[in-house]
Amino acid sequence: MARRAIVLLAAVASVTTACTAVPSQRPAIVVNDGPVEQQAPPATSAARLPVPPLEEPTRPTVSWADCDAVIKTRMSTYGVPEQSVQCARVQTMVDSPSLPGRTPMRLTVLKAGTGRAPIVVVSDVQGEPGTVKAARLAASLPPEFLTKFSLIGVDRRGSGSSEPIRCVQDDIRSDIVDADPAAEDLEDLLDVVRQAGQQCIISLENRLYAMDTWRTAADLEKVREALGLQRLSAIGIGEGSRVLGVYGDRFPDRVGRMVYDGLPDPSGDSLVTMEGAATGAEAAFAEFAKDCVARNCPLGADPRQTFLDLVRKLRASPIPSVDAGLTAGSATRAVLTGLANRSGWPALADAMAKARDNDGTALIKYVKPLIDDSREQPTALDVALVTGCNDTKTRLALERLNTTGKEWRARYPLFGGVMAQNLVLCSAWSVAAQPPLSLSGRGLPPIVVLSTASDPVTPQPGTQRSAQQLPSAVLVSWQGAGHGALGPSPCATDAVRAFLGDGKVPAAGTACPP
Repeated sequence: MARRAIVLLAAVASVTTACTAVPSQRPAIVVNDGPVEQQAPPATSAARLPVPPLEEPTRPTVSWADCDAVIKTRMSTYGVPEQSVQCARVQTMVDSPSLPGRTPMRLTVLKAGTGRAPIVVVSDVQGEPGTVKAARLAASLPPEFLTKFSLIGVDRRGSGSSEPIRCVQDDIRSDIVDADPAAEDLEDLLDVVRQAGQQCIISLENRLYAMDTWRTAADLEKVREALGLQRLSAIGIGEGSRVLGVYGDRFPDRVGRMVYDGLPDPSGDSLVTMEGAATGAEAAFAEFAKDCVARNCPLGADPRQTFLDLVRKLRASPIPSVDAGLTAGSATRAVLTGLANRSGWPALADAMAKARDNDGTALIKYVKPLIDDSREQPTALDVALVTGCNDTKTRLALERLNTTGKEWRARYPLFGGVMAQNLVLCSAWSVAAQPPLSLSGRGLPPIVVLSTASDPVTPQPGTQRSAQQLPSAVLVSWQGAGHGALGPSPCATDAVRAFLGDGKVPAAGTACPP
């Protein structure tokens, strides 16, 4: 089931402006009542560099072999079509603030396709692991693409099989996911998040502040070296695009052909980014409802009202189960997760209909990767919470959170409450002393940026603003719905194939039909 873990923590990553080089001493847990100051966007350069040549590896050091049973089971759990893949390990450094440049860490990478030219895939930290995402993306692309290219998925540090983070207790995860979006007072959720932060400080120690976008970008440099490439060509999905942006700022002479599919909003103001996400989620549900009615789906003539009625029913009487019951909170987040995967909308409608009929088994599966933790499928909540909160300095006081929640629940009836809760997730988290850094994109070759009109994770307006700040970015807008245009949109996919394969830069402002 694609992108299951996006629901709760998509916002944690999307509120960040880029990366944070954190201090050597742990800061205390603090709360303030305002966003960080914004930096002016970079000046646009009139001169454009040529598209870098397409490279094949020279003297790679990575050793590919059959993927282990854990990764194969994980791909089956996520519903990735069976295909021929290989796996390997790449060594990097934890590079914690207290032990800079020390302590080895192993990243898991996966190769899909037989092509000689590697394209690295970096996914959202709060979504499915990068290895799974690369395999899923490979299954959606034409076979001829994979005879020229191979997709290299990377499980980002602390996720998937790359030494996954486990620091939040099971009951605390459940409390976060089950919290009712209609709650007028967010103090209880704030207390729960504070407990989560304290647990992670104790459990992770020196690793805590090493989980951020800045160091993830450095991991990609190690991957580039292991692949035997002079320049890194890559595809970033959602918040993974920001990682590539930071990589470009840190290693501009190593940037090859890059595609950002759903670059997050550049604003450091979480109120701006979260409200944008609420708008995108409401728009995505509207498209889902239209599609549902056109297919004569089991949600009836008004899927929106059916969803509201379901949440109201669960608020009064949650559906119990042996492992994880379905509540108003988990159901809302499950639907938000399902909206991200456009091809999975029929399955989402069926799951909602079953929940309406008192069977929550199918719907709760969308958020179980947040709650559950096992060797085969490490929890997605912990790494997304730690990475997202390390990357942003914005914190809001309880009074501001409650006021915003009231306004958003009225303005965005379906998902305003969830987005207000997402503002809480970092509000009791320790704050790095240095402010986040915004992307500059200076001195980079052309970059293709894809946006999606109704994206519940990285809304189109935010992606457009980010593209405007990057001097060499060329925007391709898909008028569709879901999270990510590469794959679902033939038009956007063709533009990417021409760029990666032939070095053809699409016309600026290209619009792709729904």
